[in-house]
Formats: sequence, structure tokens, C-alpha cells
Amino acid sequence: VQLVESGGGLVQPGGSLRLSCVASGSIFSIGAMGWYRQAPGKQRELVATITRGGSEEYVDSVKGRFTISRDNAKNTVYLQMNSLKLDDTAVYYCNAVITTPVLSPNEYWGQGTQVTVSS
Repeated sequence: VQLVESGGGLVQPGGSLRLSCVASGSIFSIGAMGWYRQAPGKQRELVATITRGGSEEYVDSVKGRFTISRDNAKNTVYLQMNSLKLDDTAVYYCNAVITTPVLSPNEYWGQGTQVTVSS
């Protein structure tokens, strides 16, 4: 099983980016999916999660600016980031709870994509 993120980059404050994460491999089902981030010198923090049924949760610092969504048919989760701030600069990681045909649910991580907010 692999999670591959894309969509990171350099953006000015106030700008927008959309991150995508595709899960591939021998997948039976995908449960909760989410995005985490880690800024230099800081611990990794949860940004947003979404259940298979579409229930969303966000860290307070991104509420009203970020939107998480998923396409279950495409095994993909998205993070739409608007009104980006300097403090949003971090490596963003995709996370998913995946059940394979031979294994019980397990947590998987992507390799990370860099988001840099700078003027």
C-alpha cells in the first residue's frame, strides 16, 4: 500500500493550494483519512480528518480556511487550503487507515509534500 501526495509548492500569503493524496496497492477498504503537518523544529500536528462517511474535523488554526474532502471511488483525499498564512508553512503528510485483503486495519503515511508560504 502506498500513499502519494501532490500539490505542494510556494505561495504568497493569502493564496491557495490544493493538496491531493492517492492510495494505491492491495486495498480492501479505507477508513478515516487525514492530513498532518510538521513545521521546522515543531512536532507533527493534525490538520484535518475525514471519515469514510464524510464527517470532517479540523484543528482550530485552520477552521474556515481549509477544507478536507475525499473521493472514495478514487481512494483519494484532498485538502483545499485558502487564505494561507506564513504559519502554514510545513511539510504536509497524508494519513489513512487501510484494510488490505490479508491484514487488519493499519495506519499508513505518505512521504510528505512541502508547502511554503512566503512573500
